[in-house]
Amino acid sequence: MTDRIPLLIDTDPGVDDALALLMAFNDTRHEVVGLTIAAGNVGLKHTVANALKLCEVAGVDVPVFAGTAAPLLHPSPDAGYVHGQDGFGDVGYEPAKRQVEAEHAALAILRLSHEHAGKLLLVALGPLTNVALALKLDPTLPQRIARLVVMGGAVTCQGNITPAAEFNIYFDPEAAHIVFEAFERIDLADWEAVVAHGLHHDRVVEWLKAGSTRGQFYERISEKTRLWSIDRRGDHWHAADALAMAFALEPDGALDVQARPLSIELEGTHSRGATIVDWRRQEGREDRVAILMQYDQKRFERLIRDALAASPA
Repeated sequence: MTDRIPLLIDTDPGVDDALALLMAFNDTRHEVVGLTIAAGNVGLKHTVANALKLCEVAGVDVPVFAGTAAPLLHPSPDAGYVHGQDGFGDVGYEPAKRQVEAEHAALAILRLSHEHAGKLLLVALGPLTNVALALKLDPTLPQRIARLVVMGGAVTCQGNITPAAEFNIYFDPEAAHIVFEAFERIDLADWEAVVAHGLHHDRVVEWLKAGSTRGQFYERISEKTRLWSIDRRGDHWHAADALAMAFALEPDGALDVQARPLSIELEGTHSRGATIVDWRRQEGREDRVAILMQYDQKRFERLIRDALAASPA
C-alpha cells in the first residue's frame, strides 16, 4: 500500500499541458495512475502521441488512454496556431516506442474511480468531453472522486478564444455543462487567474537552462509557443494548465478562492461557451464552484522550476 494520493489527469497535450504533466510527475506526494487523452489543442492522434512521448522523456510508466476525437455535438477549432500543428511545436520528435492502452479513456476514468474510490484526485486540463462521457455511462462517478480540479472558463467573460469564452469550455460546452451540473464541488483555475499569474519570459529561459532531459525537451517543444506569446502578449507567458496543476498539487498555495454558482452558456451568437458566474448569488443556486483568484506566485514558479530541472524517474 502507498500513502501517495492517486492522481488521474484528463488532458490534451499541448505545450502547457506538458508542463503541468511534468509538475505532476515530479510530485512525490501524488501517484499519477493514468492519463486520459482528449482532442482539444490539436487532434486526438497528436495529443495521444504527445502524451506517450512525454512519459518516455520523463521516464515514467504511466498508462495512456485515448478518448474522444471530437466534441459531443458540434465541431470546434483547435489551437495548432499556438502549440504547433502537432501540439508540440512541430519539432519532429521521434515517436515514443510504447503504445496507447486498448481501454477507452471514459471507461478508464470509471474503472480508476472504483479502484481509488474516495481518494482519487481528478485533474481536467483540456475539454471535458471524456469526463462528460464517463458521467453519461455512470452518473455515480462524482461520489467516488475526492476532488475535481478543472482548468477552464473565464469568470468575468474575458475569453481567449472568443470575447466571452475560454478555449477548453468553448471547445465542448455541452460536455462542460454535463460536468458542472454533475459535481457538487469543482475547484476551478480559469483563464483570468492564469493571466494574473504570468511568467516572465526571461525567467522561463533561465529555468530551461537547467540541463535536464526533461528541461531540454520542453525547451524544444515550447519555443514556438513562447515566441508566439512574446509577439502577442508581451513580457509574460501564461501557462494555464501549470497553474491548475499547482492548485491541484498544493492547494494550500491558494491565497484567495471564491465559491459561487456557475453555469455554462450553450447558446448565443457571442456567448456560446461562456462561464456565467452568479457573483451576487441572485439565482439562489448552490456555491458549487471554488474559483481560484490568487495563488502564491513564488510557490507556483518553484513548482515549475523544479519540474523542469528534475531527472528522469
